[in-house]
Amino acid sequence: MGRKTVLHDLHVALGARMVDFGGWDMPVNYGSQIEEHHRVRREAGVFDVSHMCVIDLRGPGVRSFLSRLLANDVGKLWKSGKALYSCMLNESGGVIDDLIVYYQGEQWWRVVVNAGTRDKDLAWMRRCASEWQTEFSLTERSDLAILAVQGPQARSRVASLLETEDQEPALSLGAYEARECGLWFVARTGYTGEDGFEIMLPAEEASSVWQALNAAGVASCGLGARDTLRLEAGMNLYGNDMNEQHHPLESNLAWTVAFQPADREFVGRAALERLRTAGVSHKLVGLVLEERGVLRAHQRVIVAGEGAGTGAGTGVGATASEGEITSGSFSPTLERSIALARVPRNAVGAVQVDIRGKLLPARVVKPPFVRHGRVLVDL
Repeated sequence: MGRKTVLHDLHVALGARMVDFGGWDMPVNYGSQIEEHHRVRREAGVFDVSHMCVIDLRGPGVRSFLSRLLANDVGKLWKSGKALYSCMLNESGGVIDDLIVYYQGEQWWRVVVNAGTRDKDLAWMRRCASEWQTEFSLTERSDLAILAVQGPQARSRVASLLETEDQEPALSLGAYEARECGLWFVARTGYTGEDGFEIMLPAEEASSVWQALNAAGVASCGLGARDTLRLEAGMNLYGNDMNEQHHPLESNLAWTVAFQPADREFVGRAALERLRTAGVSHKLVGLVLEERGVLRAHQRVIVAGEGAGTGAGTGVGATASEGEITSGSFSPTLERSIALARVPRNAVGAVQVDIRGKLLPARVVKPPFVRHGRVLVDL
């Protein structure tokens, strides 16, 4: 058995199928994964993401520390509650983790990191703080649970559970903004391509709030639907689409790297500057499978070069090159198989995917595939 969130017993009572996820015992679905997916796209669903790690940084040195630690620039954050998505890199430019940082004030910043990387993230942060002789406190908030409520009706249904004086301010939050609502920390962020809130709240309240959301018409959803939703939204999964061996520039995350101001030094900058000058050999793209089949991580992607064959099952010629699917699944919204794939930078149009020894045609597209309920790629 893996580690458990505070909601574990409730998940079991609700009939969830539990699986190991990065060392945590988590619900993959409560019945129909596809139905849970559709409920989020059309109405609202709630996910237990309490396995993720909330870290509070307090003290006068936090801004300078985060400015050096993160590839994105916390200099953009001056309004209380404003959030920023960033990668935390190693010296070679590889991604240690992707995370969200919230600015609450010069003396208080909040960072949320992935579950499977929490131990190495905390160790890296402490190591850097020690080496840079930066003084501040770093606290892992294991007393908090996190509920992600996502879908077009999510915010209104969460607001109905808030105190009257907090309802309008919560509904007025912009994208990537957060505020304290009593003991709740309500953030307008998510990982599904839909609107919604992520709520950090005292762990002892999580079960009753989950059930109150169910009573308000919010569906219980597992990690299976969360994965197909984020894939449709073109959102990377750490460990699949980027990791310490791959940098942001080849992971469709160049937009998270702030090279300006030019005098801001951050971990991994020198390596990324060299890579940018030399030219990146691969890129992360979306794929839509043109025939029946299922796209999965680690399948080969054949990119035809000049004079190479392009039909399914044909030879690919001497100039063909290869890439690899990083994440793939059946898309309930598109009703076909889609993927993210790291491919040579010249890849456009038609490619082939090796599925159990058979080459099937696929098409390169620009993610996201779906956002806010709208299909954004041609089928």
